Amino acid sequence: MDADRREAVLWRNRALTLFDRVTVPVAVCDVYGSVLLANPAMAAECGTTPGRLRGREVLQLFRPREEAQVERIAEALRLRHRSRYQVSVRWRAPGGGERYGELTADPVSDSVDATPALLVMLRVDGERERCEQAPAVPVTPREARILALLAQGATTARAARETGLTADGVTYHLRRLSARWGAANRTELVARAYALGVLTSGVWPPSAALPESG
Repeated sequence: MDADRREAVLWRNRALTLFDRVTVPVAVCDVYGSVLLANPAMAAECGTTPGRLRGREVLQLFRPREEAQVERIAEALRLRHRSRYQVSVRWRAPGGGERYGELTADPVSDSVDATPALLVMLRVDGERERCEQAPAVPVTPREARILALLAQGATTARAARETGLTADGVTYHLRRLSARWGAANRTELVARAYALGVLTSGVWPPSAALPESG
């Protein structure tokens, strides 16, 4: 092996070591978005190891929030434009919450004429907890009815009369729902119910989106 080749191998190994140790999630993809190489930080965002990401489609791992962004980037790559491209994405975190952030893709290649690979970096902007997306445990029709009564301004006593429960029974269901959704009070509990689609929005009086039974 000549000196130039040894030098190239040395710097390649150094680059790969740095690539693995960088705390920013990074991957190298082909021009079609298939992962060729990923660092541990990128793999951690997907709840797996770098080797298992190889061959996966990056835009299936991180779902675009606007499809039009992807179409514009694909067209630019077909025309061999070498700009930096950004895509707003969301994905399911290993813990179950939904994260959102931005993928930045830079075309890289050894020469201008060569088909570029994509150096992809992920910026994590935040996470919505699972309870904000869907109830961790299905809401029963009776619980939905209680929430609808609360949204109407009903007292515990009235909710008990209209659902055939005791006041303690209503309180029990409300405590369960509050613990499930992390709601601090009844106002927040009703707001969560609307956000999760348990209560039908845009109607009065408030009504449950679930069929009433049991």
